[in-house]
Amino acid sequence: MAQVLEFRLPDLGEGLTEAEIVRWLVSVGDVVAIDQPVVEVETAKAMVEVPCPYGGVVTARFGEEGTELPVGAPLLTVAVGAASEGLVGTAADSQDSPQPAEGAEESPGGAGKPVAKPAAESSSGNVLVGYGTGAPVARRRRVKPDPVAVSAASSVPAASSPAPAVATEPAQTGPVPVISPLVRRLARENGLDLQRMTGSGPDGLITRSDVEHAVQAAAVEARPAPTVAAGPVGERVPLRGVRGAVADKLSRSRTEIPDATCWVDADATELMAARAAMNAAGGPKVSLIALLARICTAALARHPELNSRVDTAAREVVRLPSVHLGFAAQTERGLVVPVIRDAHARSVESLTEEFARLTDAARRSALTPAELTGGTFTLNNYGVFGVDGSTPIINHPEAAMLGVGRIVPKPWVHQGELAVRQVVQLSLTFDHRVCDGGTAGGFLRYVADCVENPAVLLRTV
Repeated sequence: MAQVLEFRLPDLGEGLTEAEIVRWLVSVGDVVAIDQPVVEVETAKAMVEVPCPYGGVVTARFGEEGTELPVGAPLLTVAVGAASEGLVGTAADSQDSPQPAEGAEESPGGAGKPVAKPAAESSSGNVLVGYGTGAPVARRRRVKPDPVAVSAASSVPAASSPAPAVATEPAQTGPVPVISPLVRRLARENGLDLQRMTGSGPDGLITRSDVEHAVQAAAVEARPAPTVAAGPVGERVPLRGVRGAVADKLSRSRTEIPDATCWVDADATELMAARAAMNAAGGPKVSLIALLARICTAALARHPELNSRVDTAAREVVRLPSVHLGFAAQTERGLVVPVIRDAHARSVESLTEEFARLTDAARRSALTPAELTGGTFTLNNYGVFGVDGSTPIINHPEAAMLGVGRIVPKPWVHQGELAVRQVVQLSLTFDHRVCDGGTAGGFLRYVADCVENPAVLLRTV
């Protein structure tokens, strides 16, 4: 006989507590292999394909596309074993059942299908973060319906087709005595709570006629709602997934961090010429953002206060030994901040390669949670949007962010004469708790000096 195993949404790591179903990769009745991806979910960090640790026939799915589920909520059930093929024809009935069992349990009247938790040998043994597919789970004992309610319901002649009793308090404290998933769906679509109903069938079984009588009774008692003057109607966009995570982080940053911003215009003509010369010399091409990142890491070596975070509980500033450089990337899913690990130890060529890899992954929604967390300083190139300046919000819990505007030809005094030069505006937003304006100004001035004269980078840092 087939065993029906329940697969729950696993812990996806990085402290994530929920995920949104983006796309189901299997349907009820499909045969799945062990560790086959069955659903694509979006977390606050990234898009993830979730593999199922069981092989067999999908008998039920829980949650439509667009539904947000907490970690540990049921995703689907799979019939495994020699007889699982025989369930394909009846799998559609199981799809509407909203209560997957948490242990081996049988519906009242003996007509329900047993649902068992997985044993160690029933799964692949592979795990996602914090989710063991082979861990033993205790069985839940069967809870019988209230004998008083069952006795009262059984004493009514079946031919009279009475309306079910609807109590003000739940009549059941355990499994609802319903066999048919169609009855469950009918009740759900009409907003009826089956826990508050006592069925007219054997052993208190709730039948379709019971639900239909309850629906008719509710319709008779319904009263028209008071008329409310119509106001402006606008589109509502849920703040969830990446957009919701960004909103939460920005709100927290504005609430907790006393930030300040300073800025300066710099002549980037020599920096642009140096990049052109490097690319003309052969070898891998270097990007402008990689050169700016290299300048950032050199400036942070001189001003480590800005590569830190504040421990509010301990009332301490924690200066960090490594520079994990985040950079803002705009995607179809919203703003994301991939992180280049150990940016201070990378060459300009290595930085160029990593920028390209992470940007491509961001556009394909293929970034992992690890690639979106752990940053210590952020570089924000908003010049790509055609703007000169900005006062960005710090990426909490970091202490600073360097903003770079567009590089455009402008009149500039160069060597005592007016000339047309490539000018860029640089801005630094910093946490005033980690340093004062002198340190922030020193950092920004060093960055501007390197932009105006890249040979400054040849000095020992």
